[in-house]
Amino acid sequence: MAKTLMKGSEAIAEAAIRAGARYFFGYPITPQTEIPEYMSARMPEVGGCFLQAESEVAAINMIYGAAGTGARAITSSSSPGISLKQEGISYCAGARLPAVILNVMRGGPGLGNIQASQGDYFQAVKGGGNGDYHLLTYAPSSVQEAIDIMMYAYDKAEQYRIPVLFIADGIIAQMMEPVEMPDFVDFKIDPEKKPWACTGWKPGDDPEKRGVINSIYISTEELAAHNDVLQAMYKEVVANEQQWEYYNCENAEFIITAFGTVARIAKSAINELKEQGINVGLVRPITVWPFPYDAVSKAVNAESVKAVLDVELNEGQMLQDVKLAVNGTKPVDFYGHCGSQMPTTDEIVTKIISMKEGK
Repeated sequence: MAKTLMKGSEAIAEAAIRAGARYFFGYPITPQTEIPEYMSARMPEVGGCFLQAESEVAAINMIYGAAGTGARAITSSSSPGISLKQEGISYCAGARLPAVILNVMRGGPGLGNIQASQGDYFQAVKGGGNGDYHLLTYAPSSVQEAIDIMMYAYDKAEQYRIPVLFIADGIIAQMMEPVEMPDFVDFKIDPEKKPWACTGWKPGDDPEKRGVINSIYISTEELAAHNDVLQAMYKEVVANEQQWEYYNCENAEFIITAFGTVARIAKSAINELKEQGINVGLVRPITVWPFPYDAVSKAVNAESVKAVLDVELNEGQMLQDVKLAVNGTKPVDFYGHCGSQMPTTDEIVTKIISMKEGK
């Protein structure tokens, strides 16, 4: 299949359409505005619906409604906009509605800036809204990987009835890469496969087939039972959906942990260090929830590994999960920047050499 040079935001939007998404509700915010711009042109061409909502709050509640019918719906925003959606995201999780949410992360806190960041990790994996819930959360490191994940994201969302979140730093949305676009999925709403969905019950139909989309349970007993169902589902996701990448881990003296664009920079540093005779490996979580604790632990606890370096474009948010995975068996250090100042290859190389020298 021939490759096409595409901007990340546009390629990801096209992948969602090819995966069966026919409803987009969103609101412009840099650096992801090209996603709704692209959707505004493409959705009418494929018989879908594009609607620029009056706010991020309205957009996520429109997603709630569309997903409640069994349709494949998508919304996108950037960090402050995703913050505004958190109540609606919690509602979607509580009502067990499959949908896809894109967060193109920018610098913060507050309005911050419009450059790349990884500062929304806590928001994504620790639950940004209220209640005991999780989102199946992917952190692609390239445009192609984001496309590839999008092609099964809805399948996973519908399998578990869980919202799926993509966290991509602004670089992935703004850069251009050669990509292979997949074929269109032939998706149609099947009420038999989605008995929970509101697909047109009318008086006289079987009462048992009436879809009720809801996230409020006034009775404590009912709410407890509902949460038991959610937690059982989350355990299934943890058991089955962890994804990660090992890079150059065999006989590594040090292990770097990183995700997204930072992991690509770490690979460049690893290649430079190899030329200097220092063997360093990388463990890159692809799912940040569920976090691949066992995969990190296995790589770190190899006999050759002396220490771990976590590198992020934030204050060290994934660092907490890395430390939980390492569980004190090896020293763990951190290198990163806040405020959208991307760690460089040279900085990572210098840090690893410093660790090797015991500084």
